[in-house]
Amino acid sequence: MSEENTYRTVEKRQKASFREKGSRFLSYLIPVQSEADVKWEMESLKKEYYDATHHCYAYILGFDKEKWRANDDGEPSGTAGRPIYGQLLSSDLTNVLLVVIRYFGGTKLGTGGLITAYKTAAQQVILEAEIRTKEKMEEYRVEYPYEAMNEVMKILKSDAISILSTDFGTKCAITFAIKKSNTASFLASINKINGLEIKELKMI
Repeated sequence: MSEENTYRTVEKRQKASFREKGSRFLSYLIPVQSEADVKWEMESLKKEYYDATHHCYAYILGFDKEKWRANDDGEPSGTAGRPIYGQLLSSDLTNVLLVVIRYFGGTKLGTGGLITAYKTAAQQVILEAEIRTKEKMEEYRVEYPYEAMNEVMKILKSDAISILSTDFGTKCAITFAIKKSNTASFLASINKINGLEIKELKMI
């Protein structure tokens, strides 16, 4: 399968931990789909580990990795968020949040030591996680007259297509997801139907 039609991510959260000169580092790799998911996960972890010294993190969203952020949460600039983000990039992950929670152990690690510690914490949780390669999907909405129902449903009955919702009002409308690798042949077939309107909604 072509790499342009797939992406690497996780489907369940993974936790790891290690110590460095007295400081304890807890790392979480969490699947997320939006910045709202990131906000909710961060708020939950900060409540759970309210007594931690730092809650540093990085996330990447989107098949093209267009949305991302790295946060040092009070550590010296560039010593926490960036090393975490770098590990997500080197592992080619997206739609993930990686959080490293630090309990200060009394010994300062210095700039180099912090970068190494946060990088190691990120590496460790990624190594322990179950990484999945998934096929990219595209979401569409198609509207068509009732008389075209049989033609449309015949095309939509495919293993590559998942119907998400239907609306049979004055017009028939179906929202569905299709594997990106099947999009071209699908569009070539369905666009032959008269009176049909199709709109691409988003990648999922």
